[in-house]
Amino acid sequence: MNETPIVEAEFTKLTDLLPGAEGPIFTPQGRFFAVSPERMVDDQHAGQIVEINLANGEQSVICTPNVDGYGGVPAGCQIDQEGYLWVSDMRLGLLRIDINSKTFEQYCKTDKDGETMQGCNDLIFDYNGFLWITAPAGKIAPNPYERSIDKNDGSPFKFGSVYRLNTKSKEIIKFDEGLAFPNGIAVSHSSKGTPEFVIVAETGTKTLWSYEIQDNGNIGKRKEWGKVPGNHLGGPDGMDWDSDGKLLVANWGAGFIEVFNKEGILEKRLRLPFERVSNVHFKPDSSELYVTEHTNHAVWKTSWSCKGAKQFCDL
Repeated sequence: MNETPIVEAEFTKLTDLLPGAEGPIFTPQGRFFAVSPERMVDDQHAGQIVEINLANGEQSVICTPNVDGYGGVPAGCQIDQEGYLWVSDMRLGLLRIDINSKTFEQYCKTDKDGETMQGCNDLIFDYNGFLWITAPAGKIAPNPYERSIDKNDGSPFKFGSVYRLNTKSKEIIKFDEGLAFPNGIAVSHSSKGTPEFVIVAETGTKTLWSYEIQDNGNIGKRKEWGKVPGNHLGGPDGMDWDSDGKLLVANWGAGFIEVFNKEGILEKRLRLPFERVSNVHFKPDSSELYVTEHTNHAVWKTSWSCKGAKQFCDL
């Protein structure tokens, strides 16, 4: 049996001291943001959204979300076509931030069925403007903070869910549940830009699941799409498509970015100078790849073999 080829690359550290570094994102104008979900103040959650000057690594706080005295645990970011920053937060759910006024709103507290929103981890826009969101935490604050991967009597909780938000109607639906820490999320599009399927990373089982996006707007049942290798503590985290149709998946705890083709076959592995990689993101119209990680709580940059796929905000 042939081993999967390992790719070597040079990495440059851009900034550190960003506890739990996650959620790297560029605006179309070139501004760069990330989040610090593990930041604590007086034993209370106090996660932040920061803008990073890539020339010198300096961090500027955009927002420290807090709702009714409960601090946030921001974990993922996306930019829409109006310039708003959408943030998935493990304690506060879904946030929308005005990066110029540095103000935020808690976008929804319940879903379409009236159920309390769960804490969210990652999110992605498809080319039609729908927002897809993973939710591995329990009900948002003031409910107790729970994660669907923590152990209970030797067994993992499995109450993680996945949502889809129609930003025009503001309708948010939960279309799957019962997952062990749904984490990274990505949408595959056809050559015509039509959303085809959603990939969700289930960290607790090291599995990548696919959901067909049907012509009638319905979402298909969960199907196994791929697996990340390794017997380490951790599994698939954030991910991003490149322009050649390869999905780059951060394998938290393994020290690799796993590279899959569109059929879910692992083609190669990018070796990293750290183990706990959390997310990946391409600079727009560029082969520059930006990587966040928890080993050094840092943001790094490397060069990939092709450009990244276009994001919704770049269309």
